[in-house]
Amino acid sequence: MLVCICILSACTGSSENTIEEESKEKHINFLYNFSTNSLDPHVDSSYVPLRAGITETLVRLDEENLTVAPWLAESWEGEDGLNWTIKLREDVTFHNGKKMDAEAVKASLERALEESVAIQNALKIEKIEADGYTLHISTKEPFPEFISELVNPNVSIIDVTEEDIINKPIGTGPFILKTFSPGSKLELERYDDYWDGASNLDSVTFSFNEDANARSLALKSGQVDIVYRPEVESLESLKALDGIKVESTATFRVHQMTMNMERKSLQDINVRRAVDALIDRQKIVDNILLGYAEPAVSPFLPSLPFAPSFEQSKTGTDIAIKYLEEAGYSIEDGKMQKDGEPLKFTLLTYSARADLPLIAQVFQSDAKQIGIDVEIRQIDIPEEYMASNRDWDLATYSNLTAPRGDAGYYLNATYHPTGALNFSGAHEPELTAIIDKLNQTVSQEDRAVLAEQAAKFVHDNVINSFVLHPSTIVAYNENKVENWQTTRSEYYMITNQLDVK
Repeated sequence: MLVCICILSACTGSSENTIEEESKEKHINFLYNFSTNSLDPHVDSSYVPLRAGITETLVRLDEENLTVAPWLAESWEGEDGLNWTIKLREDVTFHNGKKMDAEAVKASLERALEESVAIQNALKIEKIEADGYTLHISTKEPFPEFISELVNPNVSIIDVTEEDIINKPIGTGPFILKTFSPGSKLELERYDDYWDGASNLDSVTFSFNEDANARSLALKSGQVDIVYRPEVESLESLKALDGIKVESTATFRVHQMTMNMERKSLQDINVRRAVDALIDRQKIVDNILLGYAEPAVSPFLPSLPFAPSFEQSKTGTDIAIKYLEEAGYSIEDGKMQKDGEPLKFTLLTYSARADLPLIAQVFQSDAKQIGIDVEIRQIDIPEEYMASNRDWDLATYSNLTAPRGDAGYYLNATYHPTGALNFSGAHEPELTAIIDKLNQTVSQEDRAVLAEQAAKFVHDNVINSFVLHPSTIVAYNENKVENWQTTRSEYYMITNQLDVK
C-alpha cells in the first residue's frame, strides 16, 4: 500500500512538473498587416520569410549609419564595380542541417534570377562561380551598388534542393517554419543551431489580419503580444491600457498617387498637375494619420542625404481648375469636360494599408467639387494588378524608397523602363540616362547629386505625386515582450534577440 502511495505521489509530482515546464515555454504571438499565400522568398512581395526570421540575406542594412553590413557574408571586395569576391561565413547551416557553402549560395542566387525578372534587372549578374566558401560574381556592367542590392529580401539564401519552397522554404534564420496556413499564419520554432546564437524564445506565431481595427482589438484582448500597424484611431485607447506600449518611427516609405502615364488624359502634364493640386497633404496627415506622418514633397525623407529640398507645391481646387483650363477643360453642367467628354478617373486602392482607402476617399471628395468623377476600385495585391492591368488611371500606393539606405533602389524600380515597380509606365529617356549614370557612379557625393536630379525630373514632370511619409507604428505588451525593435526598413522583425520577460 505504501509502495502504491509512493508511486502515485511520484506520478502526481511528475505531472505537475510537466505542466509547470510547459507553462514556462517562451512564446510570442505577432500580428502583421499583410497576408501571403506563398513563402517563396525569391518572388514573394510580402517578404514574410525574412520578416519572420526564416531566411536571411548575404548582407543587411545598418539603419543607424545607412550602410550595408555583413550578415551571411562576412566580407566582400570589388574595386572595379564589375568583378566581386564575396567571402561567406563558414559556421552557417540551413534548417535541415546542411552547410551553407558557396555552391549552395550560388544555387540560391541562380534560382532567384530564374524566378524573377525584377531580380535579374536589379542585380545585373553575368556569371557566378563558387569556390569553397567564396563567391566570384561578375556583373554585366560596372555596378558599384551591387552589394547593397543584396539586401533585397527576394535574394534570401535558401536550400533550393528542398521540394516545397512555396510552403516550406529552408533558410538559415533563427526560426524554423513548423506549419504554414496560407493567408492565415505561420507557426515557428527556435533553430537551436542558429549561427548567431539561438533565440531564447521557444516558438513564435506569425499571423496575418489586413483589418487594422481587428489588429488593435486582438492586442487589447490579449490574443496577440505585438501588432504591426494598429488602427491609428485606436492608439490613444491602446496607450491608456496598462502595459501596452506604442512605438512610432519615421520610415523609408512614401504614400504616393501613382499615375498611369499610358492613359490619354494623364499624358497631359497639366492634368497631372491638377491631380497633384487636389491632394491636400496636411489635411490628410492631420485627419487620417492623426499626425503620425509628414507631408511629402519627394519620394525621399528630408533627413536623407540625397533628398532634394523642394518647396511644397500649392494645392487647392482653384489651382487644379487653372491647370485643367490650360489643358483645355472647362466645367459645363457641373462636369469637368473637354470636347464634350467628361474627365473621369478610376482610382485603385487596397485595404492592407488602412489609410490608403481613406486617402482615396478624400481625393474622390475633393475631385467631385470641381466636377470630376472618381471611381474607387478595391484590389487585393496591388503589384500583381497594376503590372498586369492598364484599365486604371490613378492608384494610392505605398512604397519603400530607400530600404538599402540609397536612392538607387527606388529610382530603378519605379522609373527605369525595366523597373519591377514602374506601374506608371514611365519611359523618359532623360530620366533613364540619369538613373543609368547613377548605377555606374561610386562616389556617394556624386550619387546624391544624380539622385536629386532624378527626383527633380520626376517632380517637375509630375510622374506620380507624393502624399506623405507615414510613421511605422507598432504596439505591444511591454509587460511580456522584450527587445522588440521597430526598424525603419521594415525588414527585420522576428530576430534572435526578441524575448519575453
